[in-house]
Amino acid sequence: MKHKVAIITAASRGMGAACARELAENDYHVVLMSTTDSVLALADELGGKGMIGNVTNPDDLQNIVDLAVESYDQVDAVINNTGHPPKGELLEITDGDWRHAFDLLLMNVVRMCRLVVPLMLKNGGGAIVNISSFGAEEPNLAFPTSSTIRAGLSAYVKLFADKYGKDEIRMNNILPGFVNSYHVSDEIRSAIPLGREAAVSEIAKTVAFLLSEEASYITGQNIRADGGLGRSM
Repeated sequence: MKHKVAIITAASRGMGAACARELAENDYHVVLMSTTDSVLALADELGGKGMIGNVTNPDDLQNIVDLAVESYDQVDAVINNTGHPPKGELLEITDGDWRHAFDLLLMNVVRMCRLVVPLMLKNGGGAIVNISSFGAEEPNLAFPTSSTIRAGLSAYVKLFADKYGKDEIRMNNILPGFVNSYHVSDEIRSAIPLGREAAVSEIAKTVAFLLSEEASYITGQNIRADGGLGRSM
């Protein structure tokens, strides 16, 4: 069976690196991008390709897609992962920080789709997973730009499903809660019904499922992976 090819952004550490490892274990060729050069070592370790770049830079997105096509002739899957957007008091966040968050959390997906959807149409289908946040459905003043803009990403994924479902191109958002790639306080941990933060490998396995044929009837969805933290119905 021909290996599938997956692009993963912000892949040098945390959830992005865990996704890269999980997909490589599932016989994907992985094509990785991050702002730090450690992504090159990870790509080499996993037998894939890597480059240094930023998801807010359209040229870098073009370059990572070109790298995938030049290396493997196709793109079957994309994991749109990012760093953390600006935070702050709601009315004190600058216009520049709002614009940066917009580029980081929404336009990265829009721009990537412009590049990979034509390739997926040619190949007869594909799957995209955006690593979002529980704040998309549970807005929190601690994460104002993330909550606001990722709610917009939830709308975009619905529109994308409407447009490209008939072409067997699926898109879903995964909404993690707190994960073990950064410090989580005891106060936050006590509010999570499962009583702990997620291991990044748990998020990666959920992402891998959403990309797989086992999830072939799932598209346009926000899939929570938050340990029960979210309260909305």
